[in-house]
Order: sequence, then C-alpha cells, then structure tokens
Amino acid sequence: MTTVFHRSPKQSLPVAVAGDGIEIIDSTGKRYIDASGGAAVSCLGHSNQRVIDAIKRQSQQLPYAHTSFFTTAPAEELADRLVANAPQGLEHVYFVSGGSEAIEAALKLARQYFVEKGEPQRRHFIARRQSYHGNTLGALAIGGNAWRREPFLPILIEAHHVSPCYAYREQRADETEEAFAQRLADELEQKILELGADTVAAFVAETVVGATAGAVPPVREYFRKIRAVCDRYGVLLILDEIMSGMGRTGYLYACEEDGVAPDILTIAKGLGAGYQPIGATLVSERIYQAIVGGSGFFQHGHTYIGHATACAAALEVQRVIEEDKLLPNVLARGEQLRGRLREHYAQHPHIGDVRGRGLFVGVELVKDRASKTPFDAGRKLHAAIRREAFARGLMVYPMGGTVDGQIGDHVLLAPPFICTERDIDEIVSRFTDAVSGALLSTI
Repeated sequence: MTTVFHRSPKQSLPVAVAGDGIEIIDSTGKRYIDASGGAAVSCLGHSNQRVIDAIKRQSQQLPYAHTSFFTTAPAEELADRLVANAPQGLEHVYFVSGGSEAIEAALKLARQYFVEKGEPQRRHFIARRQSYHGNTLGALAIGGNAWRREPFLPILIEAHHVSPCYAYREQRADETEEAFAQRLADELEQKILELGADTVAAFVAETVVGATAGAVPPVREYFRKIRAVCDRYGVLLILDEIMSGMGRTGYLYACEEDGVAPDILTIAKGLGAGYQPIGATLVSERIYQAIVGGSGFFQHGHTYIGHATACAAALEVQRVIEEDKLLPNVLARGEQLRGRLREHYAQHPHIGDVRGRGLFVGVELVKDRASKTPFDAGRKLHAAIRREAFARGLMVYPMGGTVDGQIGDHVLLAPPFICTERDIDEIVSRFTDAVSGALLSTI
C-alpha cells in the first residue's frame, strides 16, 4: 500500500529505477523507450553525464539562495544565453519552476504592465479553444481544454476563447491557408471589438498546440496576421512554448519558424530536460521598462524561482544542445518519424492525420477517414493505445477529447533529441503494433 497520492490512485505503477539514454528501466529490469519524453520534457534522454555533473558541482558550491537576497552566476548566465537567441525584443528572463508558473507569471505581468501604464481597464484575456496552458487556476482559466476546466469553472477567472488554427478540422475545403489564417485573425479582431478594444490585455496561444490536440502546427501567415491584430489594438501577444520550445520543433524557439516575436514568451519542459524543475517567462524590453519606471517591483514571486541548481542544470542542457548540434538532428529525425508514419498509414482507414514539427508529432485517429468522424468517446481508444504501447516497452502521450473536449483521439510523440535513425524505426515499429492492438480490442 503506497502512501504517495498518485495522480491516478487506482492505477498500480511500476517503479522506475534507472535511465539509459532514451530508455527508462523499471525495478523488474524491463526497458521502456521514452517516445514522448515523459510529457515532451526529456529532450536529452535520462542519463546525460554532463548535466548530472553540472548539478553536482552547483549543489556542492551553492544549491540554493533566495532571490530576494541574491542572484547567482547560473541564473545570470542562463538568462544571457536565452536572451541572446530569443526573438527580437525579448530582453529579460523571469525564472520559475515549471510551465504553469511561467503562464501565471505572464498573465500577472501583462496585467501589471497595463496598471503601470495607467490602463487598469485592460483586464480581459483571450485564448483559443482546444488549448492547454497549465493546471494552476490562472493557466487553467485561459486554457481551452474543456475536460480539465469543467470541475473548476466556478473558481476560474473570466477568459474568452476563439477558434484554434487547427487546419485538419477547421480549414474549409474551398479555403486557402492564407484565407483560413485571415478568417481566424478576423475572428480575434471581432472578439477584441466585442469586449472593447481598450479592455483587452493579451491574446495567449501555443505556437504549436501540444497535449490537448496533438502537435497542431499553425498554417503559414497565421501568427503574422495575429500579431498585426494585436498591434492594431495595443493587445499583448503571449506565446506559450512550454511544450514546443527549446528545440522541440527543430528551432530553439518555435516561433522563429513563423517569423514573429511575441511580447511575452513562456518556456519550461525542454529548458531543463527533466534534470531539474525549471521554467521561464521571457519579457520584452518595453514591458520590463514599464515596471522598472513605475513601481519598480513585479508583484509576484515563488520561493524557488531562479533556483541556482535548476539554473545550472538548464544552462548545461542548453550547452549540450548547441555543442552537440542536436537541432539539425531534431529536424532530420522528425522528418523521418512523420515520413515513416505517413508511409505506414497512407491507406489506413482509422488514421486521419499525421502532423507536427521536428520531434513534436501528433497522430489523430478517426472512425472514418473520409468524413473525419471520430470514434465514440466511450471506447477510450487513446487509453487503449497507451496500454498497448506500454506493454510493448514504449511510452507515448495519448489524449481524448481532441475535437471538442469530449470526442476525438490522438497520440503525441516527442522522443529525445538524441534519437538515432534506428531508434526512430524502433519507435515506429512498436507504435504501429500498439495501434493495431488497440484497434482490435476496441472496435
């Protein structure tokens, strides 16, 4: 009988005892390929000695110092590195302990920015349906994951939602990508005008949608058009790259591929690769200066922000990614993964879409390929795929409610950046077997 309050208390979990490259080993000796990076976290696998040594060195020297008294060299060096490679205008970094905290900091910073500017009426946040921004109350409120939000609706702040850039399901057959992007930008503009242009603080979006819809990339020009709408009405653009950032798409910051720079950008997961809990909120110079030139104090904080050991780990993770030239491998292995899956499922009646960027790949399952009709939610196909994959020594990240929060199934794949060509072939082999097994058992 465990005394740990596990997230699924009725489920009996194996005990993980070791990591070896892209594999996790349990107490019976069974090995599992981590084809999801946990939750798109473990980008360097589970046994990078350089990162482990960096943690040891920092722990021996100074494990922790509260940020109301001190800064530390790892925090300063990591911030410098992140800013040096960041989209234009992002000049400052606020460190936190994870993705939800990064979003909370972004929301509070956006609000305080307008208060400092003398625009306290700007209070509304707009996000997108079928999005996910974290599980703390503020992050959950702006998120569009209906299943996660529903039990807590009475205690969530007001938020507003517009359509996602979900081309597979939302783009009309007679609509070009540019026309689709324009329609979505027009919808955002109408929502801003409906709420009152001078009352909207920010629009929040995942650059590439993560867990809720399964690695959904934006169409070309979408974020350029969204940026233009935000600028027209003085609305901040907050991009959430907690899952898709830090190299996951083959670019250090996913929005580089879209040619846009947000006002605030959030990162986590791949920042520290799971070796230590860490996240960050990157902020534009004008927002920073509004705080510095106003109250001079960001009215926010947590005990473990800027944690010295976590920053040292993340700094080494980022050095490894650069020095080992892992981003080209992410692009190559991502092309291989999507290519193998599309080839295997070219005529499959129940695979509707294979999508993503880099090593951030989504597979959407459908009852009927031609009509895109999803399976009945009661079948819980996504959960069956997870079980079948795990039995075969493969970790994947499935989710239900892909279409509207209730129906639809997809699987997210986000293997480590260090994957080889042979690793990808093995992932595809085990995954396709798992899908076949799940389909046989549920339909």
